[in-house]
Amino acid sequence: MASGPYALGVRLRNWLYDRGWKRVHTALVPVVSIGNLSVGGTGKTPCVEWVARFYRQRDLRVAIISRGYKAENGRNDEAMVLEDNLPDVPHLQNPDRVAAAEMAVAELESELLILDDGFQHRRLHRDIDLVLIDATRPPQRDHLFPWGTLREPVSSLRRASAFILTRCDQAAAEDVAALAAWLRSSWPEIPIATSEHRPRALIGAAGAEQPPSWLAGKTVAAFCGIGHPAAFQATLAAWGAKVVAFRRYPDHHRYRRADVDDLTVWAAAQPADAVIVTTQKDWVKLRVAAFAQRPLWAVQIGLHMRSGEEALAAVLEKPLHECAH
Repeated sequence: MASGPYALGVRLRNWLYDRGWKRVHTALVPVVSIGNLSVGGTGKTPCVEWVARFYRQRDLRVAIISRGYKAENGRNDEAMVLEDNLPDVPHLQNPDRVAAAEMAVAELESELLILDDGFQHRRLHRDIDLVLIDATRPPQRDHLFPWGTLREPVSSLRRASAFILTRCDQAAAEDVAALAAWLRSSWPEIPIATSEHRPRALIGAAGAEQPPSWLAGKTVAAFCGIGHPAAFQATLAAWGAKVVAFRRYPDHHRYRRADVDDLTVWAAAQPADAVIVTTQKDWVKLRVAAFAQRPLWAVQIGLHMRSGEEALAAVLEKPLHECAH
């Protein structure tokens, strides 16, 4: 089985950390990790923003630290989105996240750190492990990479402090219930929250903004380079948009001049009334006002809790007594 050697390596690494044979570094302030079990997008960026706002509302100095996967000019698309949406929360990207944590505390006087995509990063101690699970991709039906999309065995979910089921609006209600029931039966002590990604606005050049309802009934040509493009397409359709063309790029795609030229030709070939739409993650890398004289609009997404928010808040409150004011 192709997953055999990978599974052995993952289990050995976790075993070494669990028994203290690999060193775990502890920051001087609480660390909240937000991660997942699978490769591909589970909607981490809106969740990171939601958690950062949770702590900022409690008047804490928060910093986000991440590896900076596929960063360009020092920042990747997630960092640029979070910088736009959370201008008062610094984001440090460094493959050495222990060093980033030390810098955030020593130089930025951060009182709490959010570790983005940190579930597999065992080197930095965390006080809370939030694990996101895409309701449209139940892990109990998945397999380890490369046969499936799992980064580590489902048994690793025992390390979680809380589960957040994402994209629950895009999965059948019975499937969401079945996933939650499976998690409860396996780890009854771990709280479960359910969520969905909701549009906050359509943003364009020079501060232009439209409500999401503006897309209802409109002809739309869309493109994206994210981990779960089908979810973006489904979201547009759910808002009542008539998606007549949809172009996919690889996750974290770096747009070059050739891409801009190609998209300009593609946009010009769409129906005259078509609205050109992309994700905010793609928009922050392009910063293009229009293609073929057609304005480019980006969908700004936020996380909305459907259930379990009170239990999740109780988990997030636990390390607050450690934060110095």
